[in-house]
Amino acid sequence: MTNDTVRDLSQHPLAQRLGMPRIPVLRRHEPGQALLDGPALVSEGPLAPVVRAVLTSHGAAEAGPEGHLAAIVVDASGARTLDDLASAQQILTPAVRRLGRSGRLIVLGPDSAATVGTAAAVTEIAVAQALEGLIRSAAKEVRGGATANLIAVAPGAEAALASPLAFLLSARSAFVSGQVVRVRAQTGPLTGPSPRIAVVTGAARGIGAAIATVLAREGATVIAVDVPAAGEALAALANRVGGTALQLDITAPDAADRLVEHVGARHGRLDVLVHNAGITRDRLLANMDDTRWAPVVAVNLAAQLTITEQVMAADLLSDTGRVVAISSTTGIAGNRGQTNYAATKAGVIGMVRALAPVLDDRGATANAIAPGFIETEMTARMPTATREGARRINSLRQGGLPVDVAEAVAWLGQADAAGVTGQVLRVCGQSMVGA
Repeated sequence: MTNDTVRDLSQHPLAQRLGMPRIPVLRRHEPGQALLDGPALVSEGPLAPVVRAVLTSHGAAEAGPEGHLAAIVVDASGARTLDDLASAQQILTPAVRRLGRSGRLIVLGPDSAATVGTAAAVTEIAVAQALEGLIRSAAKEVRGGATANLIAVAPGAEAALASPLAFLLSARSAFVSGQVVRVRAQTGPLTGPSPRIAVVTGAARGIGAAIATVLAREGATVIAVDVPAAGEALAALANRVGGTALQLDITAPDAADRLVEHVGARHGRLDVLVHNAGITRDRLLANMDDTRWAPVVAVNLAAQLTITEQVMAADLLSDTGRVVAISSTTGIAGNRGQTNYAATKAGVIGMVRALAPVLDDRGATANAIAPGFIETEMTARMPTATREGARRINSLRQGGLPVDVAEAVAWLGQADAAGVTGQVLRVCGQSMVGA
């Protein structure tokens, strides 16, 4: 855990008597942990059997008419009219009063990318979009570390729903709130080879090390990649997770070829490619020069494009292959003094959106994770006032942890996440920065 003194002080009874708002301690995943720490309320609807099957498979119980709730799942997937929208509200209003600490509020809605062309379709799309506004506002209202998210389900995507539903119900999604996850009918299988073979760039420390650790926890064989200067930390990480270390400057002209050769010779395939390596070289645009622009583009975007292209050209990505790239909320909203960084992180989003339909032919997927303020060694060096401000400007009123990003990456890296592709998942506690 991070050293968040303000959050820790807010738990003290004296602070409560003085009127200090309590900053919640989030429920995060631990080995052997139950999906939920209490019962779940499930509304009736076309997808209710899928919801109940997920709960049953994880040993979770449905709630009675009274008492606290660990989760609320409202099936509004059949919502087409304003009356249907009102029905969802009528279910949510009494239920949300019962939602407990670190609870989960999930609405299942229709995919807003419905066929356009008739007056009825216009209404349907308006209702689907209305559910997005509802969930984003609800996420700012729930308390005690609870989260609220929407799963937009395309026609025929019922089989692919279980994976995102289980993730968003679980403690693995502790820092994911106010988000929309779109689930399509998958083109690839929902099961894949075991163990998963995963490459993580920038793996020596921070978020990269957390990603490698969580992937290994989930049973993957990890190839940890970082620059030679980080060799000692990289070797220690690889030993800790039972993987291998590959010292590699990903901006070198032969980097992609060396990576493909290493993976191909040792494993013959790649199941999860995590583009995590990234750097910053901040400077106002008026003072930006090539020494700050070029390295950021080279590491954060050009290397990702080249490595992905070479992996695909070598036919190394498996039929359940998953490309997961780390973007940033800065790539969505921008940030003063970071035109170079924002450009590359926005470029990453463009990359996965363009890759997704290309990978469809082989059943693989591409997605991006956009972290908000995450507690790392870098953010620990920020001025105290700046760090405190960045921590509090989200609905959960605290910074995320590297493991929060890692849990999202591990989920998207699973074979059964085949229904989610071409998307950007913000792991930001519903930051007030950006959309």
